[in-house]
Amino acid sequence: MVTAAALWLGMQAVPAEAARRPVVFPWDDLFGTRPHRPHATARRVAVPLPKPRPAEAPAATDAEQAAPETSPAPPAGPVEAAKPTEAKPTEAAEPPAAPAPALSACRQALTEEIAIAPSIPDIHGAGGCGGEDLVRLEAIVLPDKHKVAVTPAAILRCKMATAIVDWVRSDIAPLMQRLGSTISGLDNFDSFECRGRNRVAGAPLSEHGRANALDVRAFKLASGKSISLTDRNVPRPLRETVLHSVCARFTTVLGPGSDWYHEDHIHLDLMERRNNYRICQWNIYDPLPQVAPLLPAERPEEAPPREVATKGKGE
Repeated sequence: MVTAAALWLGMQAVPAEAARRPVVFPWDDLFGTRPHRPHATARRVAVPLPKPRPAEAPAATDAEQAAPETSPAPPAGPVEAAKPTEAKPTEAAEPPAAPAPALSACRQALTEEIAIAPSIPDIHGAGGCGGEDLVRLEAIVLPDKHKVAVTPAAILRCKMATAIVDWVRSDIAPLMQRLGSTISGLDNFDSFECRGRNRVAGAPLSEHGRANALDVRAFKLASGKSISLTDRNVPRPLRETVLHSVCARFTTVLGPGSDWYHEDHIHLDLMERRNNYRICQWNIYDPLPQVAPLLPAERPEEAPPREVATKGKGE
């Protein structure tokens, strides 16, 4: 009878190839649980063999120690296919901003030191109306930093605006100071307006339509008074001084006496003509008398006495 120790030793001696196949032992014959039947077929039972002990792993070399640790493998399982990213519609690239136009020499000279005159876009109207290098003349800054408001603000070409600024700063402000006053405002009767001359239908384009003219009605003083340039009660020397100053600076001056369109204001412009021809039409009228003189009355000759015819009575 085979002992258990011999059986265990026999299991240890089984080669590796045989370990993969089940080992069949006749348990009934070994332990005598049943009588031996020589012609009976023995049952075969698979007995798992113990795994051999693994040998100690060799020490890691220097190169293996220096190697970086690898990230753990992803868990087994179905891998979802990467979803294609939706292509975003390409936004239309904005065109680069147009560079700002270079300032003209006139615009560079008309600084805030002498005038409040911001630039405005060019105007291109029907019939040649408008112009380029335009400004909105809001105020004139005097050398002592006082401001002369232009009411309402005048839309003018830069060259015309500069002529108005120089005229007020150099001629009118000193004139008012000599009279013991300070100019504070300029009454703008009309500046840019797309129209014909004198607003007559079919007339040639006015210089107002080219933003090259200004109609001045009066000067306003810091004291609150106003000096109208066409008022015959304003001292004649004052009006004559203003007349000489504007006729020396502007190519066109129209006032009372030129036509009935300019009886209540003075028209100024810088119209260019052949041979630098200039027009200065402004009559300085004498002041009106305070009291109108009485005309001598013509007395008729004394009428003859009236004769009355008498009739006899009792006829």
